[in-house]
Amino acid sequence: MNKDVLIRLNGISKSFDGETVLDNMDLEIHDKEFITLLGPSGCGKTTTLRIIGGFETPDTGDVFFDGERINDMPPYRRQVNTVFQRYALFPHLNVFDNIAFGLRVRKTPSGEIRTKVKEMLELVNLRGFERRKVSTLSGGQQQRVAIARALINQPKVLLLDEPLAALDLKLRKDMQVELKNIQQQTGITFIFVTHDQEEALSMSDTVVVMAGGRIQQIGSPTDIYNEPVNAFVADFIGESNILDGVMRRDFAVRFAGHEFVCVDKGFDANEAVDVVIRPEDVDVVAPEAGMLKGEVTGVTFKGVHYEIIVDVQGFKWMIQSTDYVSEGQTIGLSIDPDAIHIMKKSEFSGMFGDYSSFSDEFDELDKLPEEEAEESEEE
Repeated sequence: MNKDVLIRLNGISKSFDGETVLDNMDLEIHDKEFITLLGPSGCGKTTTLRIIGGFETPDTGDVFFDGERINDMPPYRRQVNTVFQRYALFPHLNVFDNIAFGLRVRKTPSGEIRTKVKEMLELVNLRGFERRKVSTLSGGQQQRVAIARALINQPKVLLLDEPLAALDLKLRKDMQVELKNIQQQTGITFIFVTHDQEEALSMSDTVVVMAGGRIQQIGSPTDIYNEPVNAFVADFIGESNILDGVMRRDFAVRFAGHEFVCVDKGFDANEAVDVVIRPEDVDVVAPEAGMLKGEVTGVTFKGVHYEIIVDVQGFKWMIQSTDYVSEGQTIGLSIDPDAIHIMKKSEFSGMFGDYSSFSDEFDELDKLPEEEAEESEEE
């Protein structure tokens, strides 16, 4: 992949009504890259996208495109097109005319328009749909039309603001594959915004995890999943058991009342750390064979595996296993050294990782009078 920097954000900050949405953000986006901005609602990912597209202006900081500062450049002059969540198709135009719209605005010759629209229809697997009304199309087909319309002007960058959010699960998964294929075929830089972790991991070359208007981590999907830098990233990207620990020395950490061999080093002796263990990396064994043991408090069948909640000395672990265990059973937990990931303490320490907090919330809701519970659901 060509890794030339195409877009650079330097010290970008943005506030709305006195509330900081982006806080001194730095980011480099490379040519031909599929990069995803991932995070919960309100983290600043869509604002970042809108600043790149020219729909918002940063309060401080600079936006560079191909080395040129473009803070004051209007959207229509940027080599960028956007696919919105609601597609924004023209209901009175058919598929051909929707896709051709941008070329007609540019007064492109009709023969060239026909050729390019045909190419786009082939690219998004809509050959033969030229004369269809967009109102008769499925959600996935409408999205393909929106992508074709955005790509026909050959932008250097395509911005995609949660474009799969309105689709059902199977169609969303199909479109994930299709979008990745389109990006690879065209060589256009895709900047994709989502709050869906699986979507980000399956499609992206690079994932940018955001929280509170700041970038928490940038890396490949594998790096983000296997080497999270703090408790927020570990919790947001998949499921994690996150425990308080003490790094006794290189390759040795103490947590849950026991000392374990790990593969991490470079921490101070007896430094307080966060310990991350993914649910699929815990083996269920007989109680006497386990490094830890606990009582099973919940079992949910997930199709491929069972999701097991185990109480170990008051801390609720999540385990994903193909082995069936029953609620109330005492089991042992076995953890290999390379399944233990050590992180520095951060502002997110202590906020995630114990699954009792999740179940407690539902216990509290169960205690509400029926009318109050209904009001909570409406909110």
